[in-house]
Amino acid sequence: MRSNKSKIGVFNAQTHYHENRGDYTSKSGIHPELYKTREDRTINGNEYIAKILKQEGVDLMTCYPSNPIIEAAAKEGIRPVAFRHERGAIMAADGISRTSDRQKFGVVAIQSQAGAENAVGGIAQAYADNIPILVLPGGVFLNQLSVKPNFSAVQNYQHITKQVEAIYRPEDVGAATRRAIHALKNGPPGPVVLELTADVCDAEIPEASQNYQSPSEHYSQPSQVEIDQAVEALLNADNPVIWAGQGVLQAGATAELTALAELTATPVFCTMPGKSAMDERHPLCLGAGSGLTTMAASKWLKEADLLLALGSSLTRTFYGQPIRGKKTLIQNSINPEDLNKDENIDIGLIGDTKLTLTALIEGVKSASLNKDKLLEKRSKLESAISATKETWLAEWRPLLTSNETPINTYRVIHEINQHLDLENSIVTHDAGAPRDSIVPFHEATVPHSYIGWGKTTHLGFGIPLMIGAKMANPDKFCLNLMGDGAFGMSGMDIETAARSGFAITTVILNNGGMATYPGGFPTAREKYSVSHMQGDYAMIADGMGAKGIVVKDPDQLGAALKQAQQLNQEGQTVLIDVHSNMESKKSYYS
Repeated sequence: MRSNKSKIGVFNAQTHYHENRGDYTSKSGIHPELYKTREDRTINGNEYIAKILKQEGVDLMTCYPSNPIIEAAAKEGIRPVAFRHERGAIMAADGISRTSDRQKFGVVAIQSQAGAENAVGGIAQAYADNIPILVLPGGVFLNQLSVKPNFSAVQNYQHITKQVEAIYRPEDVGAATRRAIHALKNGPPGPVVLELTADVCDAEIPEASQNYQSPSEHYSQPSQVEIDQAVEALLNADNPVIWAGQGVLQAGATAELTALAELTATPVFCTMPGKSAMDERHPLCLGAGSGLTTMAASKWLKEADLLLALGSSLTRTFYGQPIRGKKTLIQNSINPEDLNKDENIDIGLIGDTKLTLTALIEGVKSASLNKDKLLEKRSKLESAISATKETWLAEWRPLLTSNETPINTYRVIHEINQHLDLENSIVTHDAGAPRDSIVPFHEATVPHSYIGWGKTTHLGFGIPLMIGAKMANPDKFCLNLMGDGAFGMSGMDIETAARSGFAITTVILNNGGMATYPGGFPTAREKYSVSHMQGDYAMIADGMGAKGIVVKDPDQLGAALKQAQQLNQEGQTVLIDVHSNMESKKSYYS
């Protein structure tokens, strides 16, 4: 019988560091331990992790080679999808998780060293937005961990992850993976990193250590005392508003949110990450907002005497609405650290948002309510919201229906609203001007029909995010609105979408410059054209196996969107190059 003695720390003079692969190889390019004959061993660490991932229901892995876990996963029937950059692979995993409500999670494999370094931006974005993804970076040999300039994920990722650890013994592979999966399923969501130390994960796993058991999911809810306090405050408020965050989506609590709003005649505002938590066609929905928002949302948030924040961190950010004036603040979050972080909280409701909403609904039903009075209040409230929305749209309709050329940004958004099957589509924005323009005006319907994102704002997020969303939702039409500046950050992953068959549509606002900064750095801009850009993006798309469509006339937008939907159904990725203006008007109301 073969000995279980592992080969940890094997390193000899025939082995050298390969700067492009980021791992240790022989002079022939193949590490002798990594590729020794299969007959010599039973199951190694990478193979065991792959089996665990399969057991957990993982069927897709985003990646940028090289990492031995990719081959191990493929042998288990997990499809690896290679991106053109590690950041893109991370962001696509984010898209899988972001649209899956913790029922499944994105997994990404990247190589050690430069690959792990390249991934930082994507991980930081997931961390800022509280998205659970599993990141599997390759690692150096155990005896090289402290040797400069070797990169350590454990040392460098600590401040942008929920949890990070490395595997230092073959016996620990199962336990470390179990801890990682547990962290993904439970508690405050966020990226989890498991660094695959090269020689340790190539070593044989002792049979006694092959004992993985899938961690259970555990949910908590606020105490009855806290629920009762919140119900009393909500029912006694004159002008309450529900502030719905991303936690409503992650908990799958849209139905409960709508029920509470209707039961208490309370209007609902959705944060940008929470956009689509409530159907924006509902008469009690005020709309959604980043730093920009609808007139109705601005009015009711300003006049509210109580905010019931559900599934929200209430983080103060340039990309969210401020809390104005003195109000009673009730905050629900799965993360205790969110309470009293940026705001003084009067009543805290720590726990799962779905369970919290269920308890609040039961509490309201148990209270002594004048149902006729509530129905009258709701009727008047819905009429007032409707009137405010119409006043707002009357102001913006000339831009939303504009026939000007270059094409007005708001006309593009209007055409997206008109020509998409909104309940069977997923739409997102990129950072900058596309975000500011679309968040107030795009009509979100069912959960995740729109993905709002961005406490940090990585340009180019939209393309890989939509690829990930398509991977998790293959029957949905997935559209990303971005600027030409953002395309420069991730445009090559149009090829990834085309090659992989995860067909998406990207609409580029091709205005020849960085629209977010039209008045900034005037000398650099005017003298050196620092914010100017150029490119035939449709031609680029054609060259990468996608279909490029050029639109210069606003009346062509509808036909282009219909064509894109048909082509996506046939498996072809589409880029619509819209020659647009730099519209400066924003939906801002103080």
